[in-house]
Amino acid sequence: MRESFSNRPALPDPETAPELFEGVLTRRVIAYFIDLAIMAVMAVMVMALSIVAAILGFFTFGLAWGSLILVIPASVVIYYAATLGSHRRATIGMQMTDIVLTPTRGQPLDGWMAFLHALVFWITFWISWPLSLIFALFTPRRQMIHDLIVGTLMVRRSPMVRHWQARSRGAEGAY
Repeated sequence: MRESFSNRPALPDPETAPELFEGVLTRRVIAYFIDLAIMAVMAVMVMALSIVAAILGFFTFGLAWGSLILVIPASVVIYYAATLGSHRRATIGMQMTDIVLTPTRGQPLDGWMAFLHALVFWITFWISWPLSLIFALFTPRRQMIHDLIVGTLMVRRSPMVRHWQARSRGAEGAY
């Protein structure tokens, strides 16, 4: 068990790699608004699903109408899970602002973790978005509440790629 912790990649540190965290919180806010604009365009799909559910409600004696409550939240979470769970590990807004989601607990970032990240993000966002933003100001890696709960970290993508390349070169030189 001890060996698994020593093989685990070290988390980037803001003291030794400040370029990874430079402007991350501002970039996250901008990415959020870009993603909101994209989801507004997706509203056409949501409306189509709502119409289908409304029509199905007549054939299921009203049971399908219960799904109308879930259509919008489900489409939002599916968008985040599909984009964060991809090989890019970023929503379209995050890609445009050069940030990427990174797991902190040594496990790979898969679709379920991306789904959980999106779900916990929206729950904490609905409860108190200012608190989550303020919380990020006081964490060294600019992690928000949902990042700490799920075990993720948001960093700048282009410096992170250079960070990974440097670590792999260092590991090659060590052998």
